[in-house]
Amino acid sequence: MPLDAGGLEILGDDECLALLQTTPVGRIVFTHQALPAVQPVNYAMDGADVIIRTSPGSKLAAAARSAVVAFEIDDYDARSRTGWSVVLVGQARRVDDPAEAAALAGLDLWPWVPGGREEFIRISPRLCSGRRILTSPAPAGPADRAGSSSR
Repeated sequence: MPLDAGGLEILGDDECLALLQTTPVGRIVFTHQALPAVQPVNYAMDGADVIIRTSPGSKLAAAARSAVVAFEIDDYDARSRTGWSVVLVGQARRVDDPAEAAALAGLDLWPWVPGGREEFIRISPRLCSGRRILTSPAPAGPADRAGSSSR
């Protein structure tokens, strides 16, 4: 198992794609008014592509059209102090083809908030990376820190 410089396990593309099947919520990172923006979204997978359903007039729909975006998911278990993170970077595009949109409408992807969410955004990954925290030492308690003063 390869590790990065910080001791985190480096996940391969296949494992990253498998993890993308395990959680319904991620975060899309895009540019809005020349600034970075992050928005939580529910999503579904179509092969290796991330599919998001949004409103036609939303800032996400406008910002993600033909833009390079990042998409991130993660999981962390506070009790065992383990977890993982997957980040995709790729081109986002609005799905304009009616046949493709009809096929995507069959995915298990339903809006969580009121209002129409009839526009689909497809993110085709160009870069994929993932890391896993295998074990983490327990945080130092007050007694452990008492003698570490730099006075």
